[in-house]
Amino acid sequence: MDSVDPTRAFVNRVKRIVVKVGTAVVTRGDGRLALGRLGALCEQLKDINSQGYEVILVTSGAVGLGRQRLRYRRLANSSFADLQNPQNDFDGKACAAVGQSSLMALYDTMFSQLDVTSSQLLVTDSVFRDEAFRKQLSETVKSLLKLRVVPIFNENDAVSTRKAPYEDSSGIFWDNDSLAGLLALELKADLLVLLSDVEGLYDGPPTDPKSKLIHTYVKEIHHGEITFGDKSRVGRGGMTAKVNAAVCAAYGGIPVVITRQHKKVLRGDRIGTVFHQDAHLWTLVKEEGARDLAVSARESSRQLRALGSKDRRKILLDVADALVANEGQIIAENEADIAVAQENGYEKALISRLALKPGKIAALATSIRKLADMEEPIGRVLQKTELAEGLVLEKVSCPLGVLLVVFESRPDALVQIASLAIQSRNGLLLKGGKEAKRSNAILHKVITSAIPENVGGKLIGLVNTRDEIPDLLKLDDVIDLVIPRGSNKLVSQIKESTKIPVLGHADGICHVYIDKSANKDMAKRIVLDAKTDYPAACNAMETLLVHKDLVIDNGGFKQIISGLQGLGVTLYGGPKASTVLNIPETSSFNHEYSSLACSVEIVDDVTAAINHIHEHGSAHTDCIVTEDHEVAETFLSQVDSAAIFHNASTRFCDGARFGLGAEVGISTSRIHARGPVGVEGLLTTRWILRGNGQVVDSDRGVKYTHKDLLTST
Repeated sequence: MDSVDPTRAFVNRVKRIVVKVGTAVVTRGDGRLALGRLGALCEQLKDINSQGYEVILVTSGAVGLGRQRLRYRRLANSSFADLQNPQNDFDGKACAAVGQSSLMALYDTMFSQLDVTSSQLLVTDSVFRDEAFRKQLSETVKSLLKLRVVPIFNENDAVSTRKAPYEDSSGIFWDNDSLAGLLALELKADLLVLLSDVEGLYDGPPTDPKSKLIHTYVKEIHHGEITFGDKSRVGRGGMTAKVNAAVCAAYGGIPVVITRQHKKVLRGDRIGTVFHQDAHLWTLVKEEGARDLAVSARESSRQLRALGSKDRRKILLDVADALVANEGQIIAENEADIAVAQENGYEKALISRLALKPGKIAALATSIRKLADMEEPIGRVLQKTELAEGLVLEKVSCPLGVLLVVFESRPDALVQIASLAIQSRNGLLLKGGKEAKRSNAILHKVITSAIPENVGGKLIGLVNTRDEIPDLLKLDDVIDLVIPRGSNKLVSQIKESTKIPVLGHADGICHVYIDKSANKDMAKRIVLDAKTDYPAACNAMETLLVHKDLVIDNGGFKQIISGLQGLGVTLYGGPKASTVLNIPETSSFNHEYSSLACSVEIVDDVTAAINHIHEHGSAHTDCIVTEDHEVAETFLSQVDSAAIFHNASTRFCDGARFGLGAEVGISTSRIHARGPVGVEGLLTTRWILRGNGQVVDSDRGVKYTHKDLLTST
């Protein structure tokens, strides 16, 4: 049988869905209702309902809400003396009676705001013994669903006659999890989703970094192997109750998912834990561990290293051709990612980085072909020395080994990084942002399909979840370099979590300083290009620094400011500029806008500009516009950034524009590679010594010459 992605195996057949919400989901850690979470849930259920799905909700939370209201009432009516005495807890059934009306009123209010009608159905264990009741229940729910009404079920704890222990041989259901399972079977649902405050079922405590999410529960494998922890912090169930309910429903023919994100289940995303009666028959999508991925990448890189330059070049050309041939499919998946990002309300800057704009695939293919035609980077002799007669030492370039690159948003980065890994003969593990999940998956599939079998598609591994990152960062014996492309926070987190060397690509807080001797027309062109050519890029200008004399002169300065505003750039001033220009004062100079916005400040001279850059910059790319050669040299020699420009836009800081073919990122670290990192930044060296039988023998028989053979030839 073919491999099965568990969620996609049934999601296309779903029409009627039962969603169960536990107390831990609808309440906060202090026991109060999580109104924001509950509101978001109602919005998502409304969306599902409007898409034609029949939605049935089973909710907990009445007892907790009732207890909270009764505590408040007792506090309001108590004297100071009363508060000094121990207070007995409230009767659970009284809490349920008070909380049920409040909970339903809250659901009704929220759904009404969304133009959705809801209904309340309270049930107890005993009524399900009546066959006539069960038949009538099915008819009532059927009528409600036909009217697009959302039925909301809850166990009527206020009048239930059962007492703990709840789960015994006499019970039909014991809590809202088992009630949800029972209703899914009775009402012939197509899917049961048990919402949890964790991602799903883990093979250990969810808080343990070593625990792994079980994507598909197979009773024959997992039953008895998993030890559950305590019950829910606030409800009666917990993960044990969810699993028992899920197994019961699944083996009754209802697919079940335990997750915290029900909407993604209906999109076919592989999240949570799936329970299905046929799970034991599926050939599941293989879940490789972190070490397996890294070891496979290393083994494949060694196979690639054994190939000649022509074979390596052919692989890159095949990758370029494959991208062009599959452009339609790539764009379709990218558009799906963009639609989800817009639906989730992501910022425009992120969506801009996410989009593969027209012509992008062709441009990527062109850059790969240029990379393929570049000089062979491996095995270059960098140093050749005769140590003694007949004893020659060479220092040669070689791959680092295995790279782990964590990047955000930009799917085109995957193509550049993968092509550089092939050119440098490194193994590669990639973890892209979740917002580009589909784009990254199709690009990875297209690229790896072009890699010949004698190398293996596992040369480039795609890490699908954040859960695998902590495990990968521990593999300092297999992974040789980590390259995080993202915020300072991301870079810092990774540096603190690993012994593996980190080549950091953090924020791009780039500056343009206009000196008093600048050519005004040139300055305007550079500033407008640096800010507006591609505002979301990390090499876009984020702060404009202007010499104070230009403000007095005014003409040229005003033209630049009006030019920016005319192109829709929002300006935020420093203490001086905000007063002069009458613009809002910036909250921080240490901010990467990644949009049509930037900061402006007035400085006394080039020294003040340099000091400002060192205090607020990210050591990425900084530019001076001046006609004074001495001032320019001061700026170029003293600004401690990866790239420093004179009379040129910061947007030139790019691997392709530098002639590197592509870039794995722009390093702001002060290690072997800074600025745009191409093939050279992904190489190291090794020493090769050729002799004819020499031995050291305490250096008694060796006459050292240490002759440089590389420059002498």
